[in-house]
Amino acid sequence: MKFSSVLNEAQLIKRYKRFLVDLVEADGAEFTVHCANTGKMTGCADSGFKAFYSTSKNTKRKYPHSLELTQNTLNHLICVNTNHANKVAIEALKMHQIPELLDYEIHQSEVKYGTENSRIDILLRDPNRTDCYIEVKSVTLLEQQQGYFPDTQTLRGQKHLRELMQMKQQGHRAVLLFMVMHTGIESVKPAAHIDHEYAKLLVKAKEMGVEIYAYNTMISLEEIKIKHRVPVLMA
Repeated sequence: MKFSSVLNEAQLIKRYKRFLVDLVEADGAEFTVHCANTGKMTGCADSGFKAFYSTSKNTKRKYPHSLELTQNTLNHLICVNTNHANKVAIEALKMHQIPELLDYEIHQSEVKYGTENSRIDILLRDPNRTDCYIEVKSVTLLEQQQGYFPDTQTLRGQKHLRELMQMKQQGHRAVLLFMVMHTGIESVKPAAHIDHEYAKLLVKAKEMGVEIYAYNTMISLEEIKIKHRVPVLMA
């Protein structure tokens, strides 16, 4: 997935009101950018981090710039725009880079499913196979050299696990795909210390046959692309 515009560098001052981040350029000019991330962003938006932002061609936007990446003190690049996880996953599927999910002819996105008013991130279909429902989650929380999901309590994430279990019960394939959008993360673990219910549901989902995979990514100022599968540690 290539970025739609050149990324410019600034320094992060603070994040506030959930979707806004103040940055400062090298000449001291301060400005506000939009941040497409509903999570807590722990360790991803600290004051002083390098910040890389894109600029929209839409002149009607109140905030023309969007925060795309940050770089922490260990020089890890972190994609903080959670919209990109799905884009990277879809691109990888179309390029046959996820061996567990090959040989499907039709790729659809945002299809309504389940009983809790959900939309599946990716639906794979093929005349010779059962439908495959895929929920994609962006992983950016790194604590003591371990990657975790979620970074805050997620009722929406809990709902998605219930929906995936329902799809599995109905005879479909159900997949939870963790996209690791942080170059310092080499394995993923459910954050039971943050959302105990999500961790419990994840264990239950695996026991019911929901497939759980994690892939890390190569992140640069030009693009993000899938790298290789990494472990999901359930214990």
